[in-house]
Amino acid sequence: VQLQASGGGLVQAGGSLRLSCAASGSILRINDMAWHRQTPGKERDVVARIYSGGSTGYLDSVKGRFTISRDNAKNTVYLQMNSLKPEDTAVYYCSADVLTAMQFENEYWGQGTQVTVSS
Repeated sequence: VQLQASGGGLVQAGGSLRLSCAASGSILRINDMAWHRQTPGKERDVVARIYSGGSTGYLDSVKGRFTISRDNAKNTVYLQMNSLKPEDTAVYYCSADVLTAMQFENEYWGQGTQVTVSS
């Protein structure tokens, strides 16, 4: 199973970006999917999570500005980021809790994508 993240970049404060993360491989079912972020010297934080039933959860600092969604037919999770702030600058990672065709359940991670917000 592989997760491919895309959509990062450089944006001015107040701008928007949309991250995408597509899962591929021998996937039987994907349970929850999430976006995380990390800055140098700090721990990785969960930014947003979406469960298989569609319920979501967000880091307090991004509530009302970020929206996580998923397309189950495409095994893809998105993160729409609006009203971006310089403190949102980080490497963003996606993750997925996957049940494989071999009946193994594991958490898989995508490569990081850099988001830089200039003031």
